[in-house]
Amino acid sequence: MTVEELLEQYATGVLDFSGVDLAEANLSGAKLSGINLNDANLSIVNLSGANLSEANLSNAKLNVARLSGANLCSAILNNASLNVANLIRADLSRAQLRGASLIRAELIRVDLSRADLFEADLTSADLREATLRQANLRHANLSEALLRGASLTGANLEMANLNSSDLSRSDLSGANLGDAELRQANLSHTNLSGADLSGANLRWADLSGANLRWADLSGAKLSGANLIGADLSNANLTNTIFIHANLTQAKLIKAEWIGADLTGATLTGAKLYATSRFGLKTEGMICEWVDLSPVGDRSIIQNFHSEDSRDFFNETPPTIRIIIDAALEHEANFAIAGAYYQIAQEYRGLKQPPSMESGRRRTVFTFHVDNDEALFPTAYIVILPFLDAASTQKNISSMVEIINSQVVANQDLKFPDMVKQLNILVEQAMSQATTIKQMKKNIEIAAKLNFCKAPTQIILTNSSAYTLIVHDNPHFGKRFINRSALNASSDDQISSESTKDILPSLDMVMDFVKGFHYISH
Repeated sequence: MTVEELLEQYATGVLDFSGVDLAEANLSGAKLSGINLNDANLSIVNLSGANLSEANLSNAKLNVARLSGANLCSAILNNASLNVANLIRADLSRAQLRGASLIRAELIRVDLSRADLFEADLTSADLREATLRQANLRHANLSEALLRGASLTGANLEMANLNSSDLSRSDLSGANLGDAELRQANLSHTNLSGADLSGANLRWADLSGANLRWADLSGAKLSGANLIGADLSNANLTNTIFIHANLTQAKLIKAEWIGADLTGATLTGAKLYATSRFGLKTEGMICEWVDLSPVGDRSIIQNFHSEDSRDFFNETPPTIRIIIDAALEHEANFAIAGAYYQIAQEYRGLKQPPSMESGRRRTVFTFHVDNDEALFPTAYIVILPFLDAASTQKNISSMVEIINSQVVANQDLKFPDMVKQLNILVEQAMSQATTIKQMKKNIEIAAKLNFCKAPTQIILTNSSAYTLIVHDNPHFGKRFINRSALNASSDDQISSESTKDILPSLDMVMDFVKGFHYISH
């Protein structure tokens, strides 16, 4: 069939030209919207500026075809072959290209917004400044593709192959790149804010200057990656692998990176305000200084000498455990949650609710704190809902006095400034505890429950993994008390007996405090 015959029949209303052979034909500027060219041979055809909107080009051969400026909006091109085709500035918005072959295709400034490119092969395709907003590229092959300056906001690239692709200065904000392959990809100065990169393979990728604010990189592999100057503020980096990655002057403000592996990584100049320094693997890490200022303006610098950074970063997060010798009931669970909510309103050190482990016989509440110095004051506060509060607080006060006496007596501690900070924090906790008890009704309600009258153990664990029992109720583990029959007099008896706790030895208290990884404020 000749071009003239096709155009003549189309003009009479014929739309079905499936299987037609128009190789090397000139259809530039043709108006063929809605045409059916299924299985057609359109190799080396000139369709520049043609209107093919809503056309069916499934399984069509368009190798080396010229489609620059063509309108293919909502066209169907599933399994079509467009290898080395010229589609510069073509409109393929909402087009169906599932399984299409676009190897080395020229797609500069093409509009593929909302297009379906599931399992499409775009190996070495040129997509510079292309628009792929909300496009479906799941399982697509974009290895060695050029996507510099492209817009892929909200695109689905889950499990896509982007190895060695160039995505520099592109916009991938809100995109789904979960489990995608991005080895040696160029993502320098790319906008990945809010993107899902969980489980992605980014080994040796260039992410220098990239915007990764609020991105999810949990479980991602970034071994050897270049993250110099990248912004990872508020990013989820849980269990992310940064082995030998370069994070020089990266912005990690308020990032969550418990379980991250920074073995052999470079972190010099990183901005770490409000970022946990615990729960990390840091063997062989290089870090000469970090920026602890709230906005990353270097107004608060922490310098490290030789191995000092090991005292700043640590695998063991400081925790407070309250072990209650009773099973948690629904009423108690509700009351305790309300009590800690009200405590958190007054006490800033309680940044998140405790994790809870509820067994048939015992309940464990675990509180995580940001630094070792917060252990004693936070324990002083979080015990408030329980009957053992008074005796626990008395023990904490006694231990702080022991620490102070040792410092005065023989300067036994390596960090005297830490003791000053500890005293300030404990004094503040004492004052706040009084205010909380007077003002917060949920504390009073919780304290009346049998669960909160049960014997407790309070165990602190510092960042060196040393533990210290600050309270151990003499009745803990003993089941002869009939708690349902407790009255005011028996409460007083238990409370008075609980004050007979044996304090840890002086050496135990001092060894625990010497295990603090203290950094000056």
